[in-house]
Amino acid sequence: MGGVTTADAVEDRSTTVWSAPYRRTTAAILLLITIAAFEQMGVSTAIPRMLTDLGGTELYSWPFTVYLSASVVATVVGGRIADRVGPGRVLYVAPAVFLAGLLVAGTAQEMVQLLVGRALQGIGTGGEVTAIYVLIAGVYPPRLRPAAFGAMASAWVLPSIVGPAGAGLVTEHLGWRWVFLALAPLALLGALLLIPALRGSARPERATPARKGFAAAAAAAAAGVPMLSWAAQHLSWWPLGLVGMALLAVALRVLLPKGTLRAARGLPRVVFARGLFSAAFLSVEAFVPLTLTAVHGYSPALAGLPLTVSALGWSAASHYQGKHPEIQRSALIRAGFAVVALGVLGMALVALPGTPAWVAAPSWLLAGAGMGMAFPSINVLALGQAAEDERGAASSALQVSDTVFSATAIAFGGVLLVGLASAAAPTAAVLVLGLTMGCVALGGALLFRGVRDPAPVGTV
Repeated sequence: MGGVTTADAVEDRSTTVWSAPYRRTTAAILLLITIAAFEQMGVSTAIPRMLTDLGGTELYSWPFTVYLSASVVATVVGGRIADRVGPGRVLYVAPAVFLAGLLVAGTAQEMVQLLVGRALQGIGTGGEVTAIYVLIAGVYPPRLRPAAFGAMASAWVLPSIVGPAGAGLVTEHLGWRWVFLALAPLALLGALLLIPALRGSARPERATPARKGFAAAAAAAAAGVPMLSWAAQHLSWWPLGLVGMALLAVALRVLLPKGTLRAARGLPRVVFARGLFSAAFLSVEAFVPLTLTAVHGYSPALAGLPLTVSALGWSAASHYQGKHPEIQRSALIRAGFAVVALGVLGMALVALPGTPAWVAAPSWLLAGAGMGMAFPSINVLALGQAAEDERGAASSALQVSDTVFSATAIAFGGVLLVGLASAAAPTAAVLVLGLTMGCVALGGALLFRGVRDPAPVGTV
């Protein structure tokens, strides 16, 4: 078993995710997630220079759009493969694809090559994250899973703090190519560290039969997300947005557990909650820097500080929930919704010129803390309610819900900005968006009112 104890083994109550049986697995997971986080933060900073050098400034959003679409497909396919043959196959391939994407993008001589590299990175990350979820459920005992998912959240802290500035310095002094190329050796190291855990990971005892229309639904979702995003940025393309929404509606009926969109009890409600959290938090976060620069006259550097504070709050809350596995996960999700609602509503007030700008920092600290206590709890509940041969499907459903709900909410914010305000004066749009998403979060809290954790599948 390569020295890794499986989740079915008798567990010592003093064992942690850093104890000898799990140390390499935890380190590998942290390294892979940290690298993916640095890559995402770095690209956002370096994208203007790389597009100027490659003559693609008119395609500003496409490196992000291609990455997102590719990751949706990889999430779905990776989850399916993990259910059929275990997460090992996916985790042997996905980091290698991500590494190839770094090399392709880092050596790009034209826009097409850059976009191919970004697509490979999206495939690698999408498959990687889904398979890591399944690996955590298979390797760590139930008591350690909150801490394992909390550790994943903590992997974003350092990239959130130093990633944008570090990528800026690298771009300025070494060139934007090294934003990709410098991560390649670390990506290889992370993949190598995972090998012992993959050797010990169990395959499902039975394979889930293929769901009809699964591949077509994944392709529809991958097409629908960029259509919706593009239409939100270019309102004259609204028919394309309607097509995108139709594709997503059809795809979600196949890709998400039955009853998700009506928040049915059990796994569907948990997957739905993941989407609500992402929609409420990420849509408002996208407008935090704009609000502080346009409404309160902050510099770009200062306007990004609430995002850093939020990352610290997210990490601290994730660490707390991991240290207290005895707390009901449903209670943490309910509290997370309430805290996110407070943070989002606080940011809505910051959009008003008369509100002190410093309110943004504590508001977004609260929002990050709410996400930090809820996201790991959602992952634990979802994987606990999924059969062993359906953990990949549950993991991919969480990722798809996250992506589609957040993309839809961000698109809604874009429409509000164009229809009610402008980038120079965004108050009306951010106020409406913040109030709406605050209500969404409060609705999520009500959805989990009185809910208690069910017994994990397979237990008596």
